[in-house]
Amino acid sequence: MKYIHFLCVLVLLASCKKDHQNLTKITAKNIAIDTSIAASKEINSLINPYKEELTGDMQEPLTFTPIVLTKENSNKQSVLGNLLADLCMEMANPVYQKTTNTNIDFALFNSGGIRAIIPQGVVTKEHAFKVMPFENELVAVTISGTKMVELINYFIKTKAAHPLSKNIDLTISDDAYAIKINGTPFDNNKNYTILTTDYLQGGGDRMNFFKNPVKLTVLDYKMRDAIIDYFKKVDTLKTAIDNRIKLK
Repeated sequence: MKYIHFLCVLVLLASCKKDHQNLTKITAKNIAIDTSIAASKEINSLINPYKEELTGDMQEPLTFTPIVLTKENSNKQSVLGNLLADLCMEMANPVYQKTTNTNIDFALFNSGGIRAIIPQGVVTKEHAFKVMPFENELVAVTISGTKMVELINYFIKTKAAHPLSKNIDLTISDDAYAIKINGTPFDNNKNYTILTTDYLQGGGDRMNFFKNPVKLTVLDYKMRDAIIDYFKKVDTLKTAIDNRIKLK
C-alpha cells in the first residue's frame, strides 16, 4: 500500500492583538491511498490532454523490424545487443569526431541494461523507451592497453552477451584469445577509446576497468536518444549474429 506523507501545520497566534504568526507545532499523518479513494474529476480533466498528447507521441512509428529482437545469448552475442552497440557507434562517433578529430575504437555496453524486446513489426518511440528506460549518457573512455586486457578478460569470463560493436573481431578458445580492433591486432602498448555509458564508466556491472581512465569525453548524448535518432534514420532494422565473436 502506498502512502502520501502530509505535513499538517498548526499555527497559533501569540496574542489576538498581534498581527504576526508564530509556528509552534508540526504534526505528521499517514493517509492510505487505495481504491476506496475516488478519482478527482477536476485533476483528471487537467491531466488528460497532456496524457493523450504523450500517448500519441509514444506511439509514433519510427522504423520496422522483420524479426523479433531479443537479448537472447547466442555464443556471447544477441541480435538486439549487436544492433544497439552498432547503432550507438554510428550515431555517437561523429559527435566525438567533432571535438577530437579522432575516432572511437569500439562500443561496449552491458546486457543487463537492455530491459525489453522489440517485437516484429512497426517500431515506435515507446519501444525505445522500454528497451532503454534509463537516463544513461554516452561517454567515450580512453583506457590503457593494460586496462584493455582487463576488459577482454571480463568479457570472456562473464556468461552474459554484453553488446560489443562490430569493430571487434574476437576469437576465444579455452583460456586463450585473439583480438583485432578495426582490423588491426590488439597492441598492449596502445590506448583505446571505448564508447559506453556513464553508469558503466563509473564501475557499474563490475566494469571497473573504465574507472580512472586516461581520458573521459562526455558526449552530452543519451543512449536512448541515439537509439531513437537511429530508428528515425532507417526504414528497416537490420541485425544478426555474425563473426565478431567466434568460440572455438
